[in-house]
Amino acid sequence: MLTVDFDRVRLGKQAVLLDVGCGAGRHAFAAARRGADVVALDAAAGECATVAATFAAMTAAGEIPPGTVTGVIGGDASRLPLADRSVDVVVAAEVLEHVRDDAAVLAELARVLRPGGTLVVTVPRWWPEVVNWLLSREYHEVEGGHVRIYRRRQLCRRVAAAGLVPRAHHHAHALHTPYWWMRCLVGVSREDHPLVAAYHRVLVWDIVRGPRVTRWLDRLLCPLLGKSLVVYFERVMPPGTGA
Repeated sequence: MLTVDFDRVRLGKQAVLLDVGCGAGRHAFAAARRGADVVALDAAAGECATVAATFAAMTAAGEIPPGTVTGVIGGDASRLPLADRSVDVVVAAEVLEHVRDDAAVLAELARVLRPGGTLVVTVPRWWPEVVNWLLSREYHEVEGGHVRIYRRRQLCRRVAAAGLVPRAHHHAHALHTPYWWMRCLVGVSREDHPLVAAYHRVLVWDIVRGPRVTRWLDRLLCPLLGKSLVVYFERVMPPGTGA
């Protein structure tokens, strides 16, 4: 299930997309299917290996053309191994809330983005995330956990400081918000709790089958309950500076 709406992104064929903190690769795979040349980056070697293997299987099955995947790279988002202005679209999905120095990461994302390019940032939405933190210290006080909660205006100011302008925003995954509240309430590690397990089965059904009732309900509730905030930024160059 995607957090980023690629219909809002100018992602033509052979556009170069960088998926920073790619995790299991959901956005990288979707972009490759749309014809983009994809670079997937993650700090976890295991995630990179899994994504590379999936891309190889997709190529072998004819889902994506050979050469679509420019690279699957293990690396640090604050020191990207890419040239200046070499990427058309950058996706940073659920990344910034995990890093101490978000300014350094944003400066790097802006550096590699071409003028007119798009940066898509997704972070946990402020008020559902506050509830999680209030219900459970275990939720965020873990190694690699969330170190901050963003309000939209705060996020936009931080990205603007890196030289990008917000163009649009929306919220995603309303049905996931009650699930995390439930887990925080009973104990984050209690995935076997009957209520948590039952709700998880509903979420899996929604992701796998995409029934109309849950898709309609999610769209209806997202403005209020959406777990993720998604903001689309553009790199705009000052007049007279050139491309």
